[in-house]
Amino acid sequence: MPLSNTFLRKVCLVSALALGTTPAMADTNPAGAYLAARIATFENDYAAARDYYDRLLLSDPTQPAYQEGALVSHIALGEYARATAVADVMMQQKPLSSLASLTELAAAAEAGDYQKGIALLDAGATPGALVSGIYRGWALVGLGRMTEAAKTFDDLAKTREMAAIALFHKALSLAMVGDYEGADEILSGRFADVFHSTRRGVMAHAEVLSQLERDPEALQLIDSTFGQGLDPELTALRDRLTKGEMLPFDLVPNAKAGIAEIYLSVAQALQNGAEPSAVALVHARLASWIRPDFGEPVLVSASILAAQKQYDLAIAAFDSIDAANPTYPSAQLGRAEALREADRADEAIAVLQDLSRARPDLAAVWVSLGDDLRRENRFKEAADAYDKAVGLTPAPGKRDWFLFYARGISRDKSGDWTGAEQDLKEALVLSPDQATVLNYLGYSYVERKENLDEALDMIRRAVAAAPDQGYITDSLGWAYFRLGRYDEAATAMEKALSLDPREPLLNDHMGDVYWALGRKREAEFQWRRALNLGPGVEDDLDLDRVKRKLEVGLDQVLKDEGAPPLHPAAPAGPDASGPAAPAQN
Repeated sequence: MPLSNTFLRKVCLVSALALGTTPAMADTNPAGAYLAARIATFENDYAAARDYYDRLLLSDPTQPAYQEGALVSHIALGEYARATAVADVMMQQKPLSSLASLTELAAAAEAGDYQKGIALLDAGATPGALVSGIYRGWALVGLGRMTEAAKTFDDLAKTREMAAIALFHKALSLAMVGDYEGADEILSGRFADVFHSTRRGVMAHAEVLSQLERDPEALQLIDSTFGQGLDPELTALRDRLTKGEMLPFDLVPNAKAGIAEIYLSVAQALQNGAEPSAVALVHARLASWIRPDFGEPVLVSASILAAQKQYDLAIAAFDSIDAANPTYPSAQLGRAEALREADRADEAIAVLQDLSRARPDLAAVWVSLGDDLRRENRFKEAADAYDKAVGLTPAPGKRDWFLFYARGISRDKSGDWTGAEQDLKEALVLSPDQATVLNYLGYSYVERKENLDEALDMIRRAVAAAPDQGYITDSLGWAYFRLGRYDEAATAMEKALSLDPREPLLNDHMGDVYWALGRKREAEFQWRRALNLGPGVEDDLDLDRVKRKLEVGLDQVLKDEGAPPLHPAAPAGPDASGPAAPAQN
């Protein structure tokens, strides 16, 4: 049974501490330095790992573990010259390293030395069967040997697992040299569904169709694949098609770009795994090195770094894309998200405000700005941002339900219940079974003592749609409580707490229900637990009110608030009407 990363990390940490290792001591204590380097690697701390591995290489420049650790770290940090120096040494040793092969081949492509790339492959470079085959094809394209390149792609396509991607790259190479008919034949062929399932595949085919003066088909392809969920780059591409412009085929303008494309494809495939790996980052970084104007691998690299909680590196990567690049808006959106994840919310909002001024035509920018403002409880500003997004969404579809839901929350929290109710109902028109919307609107009706039968029906539907969400089951219990159906409320609340026992508001609600049932000791226990856990993720629990309930009881709190007292329990059952004026909480 393999050891877990967590166990190895603990072993490394204990050992390093026992050995008293620091970066400055690496030269004299290589065993401890290696353990410290492993810790840094597990934590994705590439700068620390690089420092340790570089010092280790001074003591033993031919140790494979040191070489590979140093190589990964340098590439992750974008230090390509230093990475190549390590790879040069590694390529003199047997067996050949896959990562060193990837790096050496990338260096040859970056230099435009396609003959060297082929020579490396012929000498046994091992970047993996997929990269090896596609790389050779593009290197032959770069040398002007199109017939041999086409045969290389065709031979690779005979392997079932590689057929689709080999033919895709053959189509790209044909389009690059102006054979748009040949490219379209492939892109419309037996793997069309595969090609059209990826963003790059759709963009490639749209550009090919436009070159063939078939813009309506290109528009249909984009719309049928993405609907209105277009990122900024796709939005710009679609706008040009709508205006009747002929799109240039610049997705892959040369052989170097074709090689960068295969590195990107591998990075994206690896990125979709359970955890973003350093190997995925290596492929994405090398793609950027091969083709510096290529925004897509920069976005992938930055996203991986953010997922690894290397926020400073992620922010720097996003910020490296200049304003003229088509991926700039996406990069700034990513930069804002990384800033937010790094607890730098004000900076994230400032980035989005700047972007909204630069690109006021992009709904995605206003949505992101609204989301960040809403998270910071700046609800009126959030509602205004969502207004802009709605104005840029003339024909909302099912996927736009969240936009109206988010604006509804923002309007509600800023005192505009009429507008909020309208938005929440619109969200349900677009997507009738969204549990979060059903719950929010139903719960709001309960709190406002309006439309109680409709509210109960909405919350029941929400529970049916999301039975594992404690906060939604809590809403059902709270609706029963408001209706005076305390036994049913207790059943629902207990279920909600079993799903989410550490949510303070649910514990507070459970206390109120127990109090209404005369189970006062249990009520006091739940209120104390709510105090210990509170106020909750959205500061939605009034801790002073909970303390007051512990001091004088719920009945006195309601009396002090001028609220109606608790009523005798209403009869249970679907037709029970409950009291006319349910108690407030």
